[in-house]
Amino acid sequence: MTQTPETLCHALLDAARKAGADSADAMAAEGSSLSIEVRDGTLEHAERSEGVDIGLRVFVGQRQAQVSSSDTRAETLTAMAERAVAMAKEAPEDPYAGLADVDQLAQNWDLAALQMADPSAEPAPDQLQQDALAAEAACAAIEGITQVQSAAAGYGRHDIHMAASNGFSGGYARTSRSISCVGIAGTGTGMERDYDGDTRTFQSDLRSADEIGHTAGTRAIERLNARRPKTGAYPVLFDERISSSLIGHLLGAANGAAVARGSSWLKDRLGAQILPETLSVIEDPFRPRVSGSRPFDGEGLPTQKRAIVENGVLTGWTMDLASARKLGLRSTGNAARGIGSVPSPSNWNIALTEGDKTRADLLRDMGTGLLVTSMIGSTINPNTGDYSRGASGFWVENGEIQYPVNEVTIAGNLLDMLKTLVPANDARGHLSRVVPSLLVEGMTLAGE
Repeated sequence: MTQTPETLCHALLDAARKAGADSADAMAAEGSSLSIEVRDGTLEHAERSEGVDIGLRVFVGQRQAQVSSSDTRAETLTAMAERAVAMAKEAPEDPYAGLADVDQLAQNWDLAALQMADPSAEPAPDQLQQDALAAEAACAAIEGITQVQSAAAGYGRHDIHMAASNGFSGGYARTSRSISCVGIAGTGTGMERDYDGDTRTFQSDLRSADEIGHTAGTRAIERLNARRPKTGAYPVLFDERISSSLIGHLLGAANGAAVARGSSWLKDRLGAQILPETLSVIEDPFRPRVSGSRPFDGEGLPTQKRAIVENGVLTGWTMDLASARKLGLRSTGNAARGIGSVPSPSNWNIALTEGDKTRADLLRDMGTGLLVTSMIGSTINPNTGDYSRGASGFWVENGEIQYPVNEVTIAGNLLDMLKTLVPANDARGHLSRVVPSLLVEGMTLAGE
């Protein structure tokens, strides 16, 4: 038997049936990755990995168990199945566990339209090293850069297949290509760092290493001589680099698993206005060459384009089969899983409606306030939506950037924050989360 991911999945299912499972699903992934790091013009670290991982989930009545391994020998598959069935027999019953019905399964998907894998050859290690060196050199050439902390380039390919005893069988390949750079400016306690990077499905879409290194160095220089602003209430502009985190909090609260547990600050707001009426949040898993695209979810259900928020109104939850059953609803085709984990709800590609103003326009409109370009730490109350995060960026007065800022905490409540969002028009369309810079009125800043 040729041990492709597909044949491994079906071998696991056969072993599960012989071991006494009532039903089962299996997942196999064959992958390779190569990463190169340089420092001071020489190779610092090179790593290559290749391997196959397999996972099996079995059901005995309403009891389930999950096992995984990287050993694909026939005797291992048998032992995995026997162990999984034994574990399932001892597991507590879960009335919501189980595979999808046959009429729910994805069929006739078009992988070619999604362009999830670059057909060109894997880059040679020398090519990755040259990219990393070029990024490092471009960063180091910026006046005021005292050190390039890291410059790296990488490539990965993964072939994934899933199969289940309900008749589902499907798989796909995915590639990624990346360059990143971190620059440090200043010395001693006055050192500041910043970064830039790019990750794409297709090599031909990747930004140049020179541009990435230059941007990382420029950003680090801009952060020198940072101060702390005065404590008070001010508007805050979330830069496009980090604005998707706000929408991420919304998506987390609209996750069916959180709603089913009762631990979501949106649990009582289905059908309510949570964003300005001009804004929608659209999930689209069919965008070509984007990392979040996929034809089916981790339970074999078809993915779908849908509005999570439409014209400001929360329209539904993000659900896998289990959370949908708990809520008395139908899965939205959003089950995500790993080789060693059971499915759970997750979002695919997300886009927030853009505005008609530039980031400079929003800076002008905010007058005096904070432009946030990076954040650390997070304190989010999942039940109330109370929000507090450490932030750094730039202080703005009279609509113009005055000086860099660090060691400041921004706080508010997500329900109030989201209702005041004003989007710019600067979102990067190739990202899995397409979210522009976002202006939020009246947040509390804790500074000096």
